[in-house]
Amino acid sequence: MLLAIHKPYGVLSQFTPETGSQWRTLADFALPKNVYPLGRLDADSEGLLLLSDEAGLNSRLLDPAFAHRREYWVQVERVPDEAALTRLRSGVMISDYRTRPCDVRRLEPEPVLAPRDPPIRVRKNVPDCWLALELIEGKNRQVRRITAAVGHPTLRLVRVRIGALTLASLALAAGQWRELTPTERAAVFVI
Repeated sequence: MLLAIHKPYGVLSQFTPETGSQWRTLADFALPKNVYPLGRLDADSEGLLLLSDEAGLNSRLLDPAFAHRREYWVQVERVPDEAALTRLRSGVMISDYRTRPCDVRRLEPEPVLAPRDPPIRVRKNVPDCWLALELIEGKNRQVRRITAAVGHPTLRLVRVRIGALTLASLALAAGQWRELTPTERAAVFVI
């Protein structure tokens, strides 16, 4: 079984709550028993998350050796110049690790997304910008860490694609989930 959920903001990508955490968990969404998340999205990130009861899918989707692509739309503070975008494309040092190169582009016009609850913080004198980043790896909080490293902290992060499967094609509102059709399942594994 392979499921997709549109994970809302404020939900951990796990079924067990963390001690002292205010975040909800996947247990709040009446998912079938014996499924587990394939990868993760942090509680303060949103978007497409897959779950399965099939062993082996996790490494097939997440191991960088398979070069399995995932796309994120990221709202960042200020408008990155070409030098910042080039740094992102080339790989960025985070702690003692250089990230793999990624594809990045400005999203113009800005994407139309449902408002986040709670909304992002808005600063009247600081513009923001939306970027699309396509990665084949997923280190802990990588997108947030690389945008901050080039001087553009992330305000909102939404995973919109895994393989060729898009959140838009699933037409799931935040918090909704369903089992993938055979065609959708095949799209997950397109690289």
